[in-house]
Amino acid sequence: MGDLRRSGKPPARAKGRHAVVPWGLIVTDQLLGTWHLASWTNTHPDGSISHPFGPAPTGYINYSADGFFFVHIARAHRAQTPSTDPFGGTRAEDSAAMKSHLTYAGRFTFNGDHVLHHVTHASFQNWVGGDQRREVTLKGDHLTLSAVGIMLDGASVTATLNWTRANNG
Repeated sequence: MGDLRRSGKPPARAKGRHAVVPWGLIVTDQLLGTWHLASWTNTHPDGSISHPFGPAPTGYINYSADGFFFVHIARAHRAQTPSTDPFGGTRAEDSAAMKSHLTYAGRFTFNGDHVLHHVTHASFQNWVGGDQRREVTLKGDHLTLSAVGIMLDGASVTATLNWTRANNG
């Protein structure tokens, strides 16, 4: 999983294979960077699987060396509205747009087997001011984040999001 140590130093820039984040943790550079969403599945208590944004959602998550993260996930092929004004949609259009994407951002704390997202901004405002825990599996250029027992679409599920490292090309 990589090196994880207390540093006691103030926030710093990336140093070699590690970056110091504001809480004094050294995070391996394996987690840092931008990741592209490969899949999202929800596993229900009865073992059934659902795909909240369909079979091919799109999105990015980024973990930066200064301790910030952002997530933006959307249903592929979202319907466009007739308006060119982002605030000019009808209630139905706005509702459809809101329910076809999820975005949130803030600071993060990496704890080896899990990451805490300390949410300061979110499309779902009830997450603001709270923490979102994600179990972490990291193997090379593949990252899996799992949220166990999260309420999504009226059910307590395990949401599993698989990410691949975004390339520069």
